[in-house]
Amino acid sequence: MKFYTSIPKKLKPYFNAELEKYSIEYSNGNLKNAWNYLERAHIIGQKYPYAHSFVHWKMLQFGFKIKNRKEILGQIPRLIFGGVKSFVGRIPVGNPGGSNVPPLKPFPIEQELQDIFIKADVY
Repeated sequence: MKFYTSIPKKLKPYFNAELEKYSIEYSNGNLKNAWNYLERAHIIGQKYPYAHSFVHWKMLQFGFKIKNRKEILGQIPRLIFGGVKSFVGRIPVGNPGGSNVPPLKPFPIEQELQDIFIKADVY
């Protein structure tokens, strides 16, 4: 079994870029776009416990911001268990991480994100 820890150096700039875009859109009140960037950051970072947990923390905060009870309650177990599942390499690949999708269901990864994984040599 492979244990994962930190996000690889080649992948980290892409992860950080999605979080930066999230922050900009969030600050500008473009919440739909902001959420999309959080989902992308989730997909990029979900194999790595710290990155994975951080995105779920941001998603929990987002749930409070939009006063969405389902999102808040859905993010709590994801925040608690997501990093553990990442650590042992048992994640649902491509899952966008929101409470609107089943937490253990894998999803296809859009081509643009696949290209990021290839460029970062992690795919």
